[in-house]
Amino acid sequence: MSTGPSDRPAVVLLSGGLDSATVLALARSDGFDCHALSFRYGQRHAVELDAAARVAASNGVSDHAVMDIDLRRFGGSALTADIDVPKHDRVEDLDDDLATGGVPITYVPARNTVFLSYALAWAEVLGADDIFIGVNALDYSGYPDCRPEYIAAFEHMADLATRAGAQDGRHLTVHTPLIDLTKAQIIRLGTRLGVDYGATISCYDPAVDGRACGHCDSCLLRARGFSDAAVADPTHYRPGAEPR
Repeated sequence: MSTGPSDRPAVVLLSGGLDSATVLALARSDGFDCHALSFRYGQRHAVELDAAARVAASNGVSDHAVMDIDLRRFGGSALTADIDVPKHDRVEDLDDDLATGGVPITYVPARNTVFLSYALAWAEVLGADDIFIGVNALDYSGYPDCRPEYIAAFEHMADLATRAGAQDGRHLTVHTPLIDLTKAQIIRLGTRLGVDYGATISCYDPAVDGRACGHCDSCLLRARGFSDAAVADPTHYRPGAEPR
């Protein structure tokens, strides 16, 4: 493929959260022609899709596709079933839970595999050899599909499973530029790239108006990231719900 910016299509998985917004900004700064991909997968709230639309529009993507998949049929997660989202009063309480090494109930079974498979299909059609995803193996909630070995296995599978790989000998790269960064490092990076984090939402259990709960795993990790980065937290919280 040509290395000119207009000839470098890439699919960027865009949830509307802090990490995916940063990854999109990075992909654009590297000269990729970005095609954003979001999912309405039966998650307990739709405000993240509103955030994804804002982020996509402000970054001038070539296209923003929103795919419908109803993972509620399977359930198995606090994000897709009638299961309470775990809450903590302090981020230190979350650290204690993560230290046990268990996979939390907010893990959606095989979600990244499903999402990456859709991204792979679109990449083939676009003639793209590049997919970007905002997985992170440091400040994360213990999800197995955020680990480097998982990403490497998916790349290998993609080369075997696609015409681009099997017939044309091309290699798919799944870019994970945030995988070894702390939340604070991600926020500092995105701030340098001009990411508007006020347009994003990370909360697992937001109010209908999009205000964050302040106490789920994702809210606590996000808040600690802004604090550690010494960057003002632009998150809109429910009244009195600011993390401690």
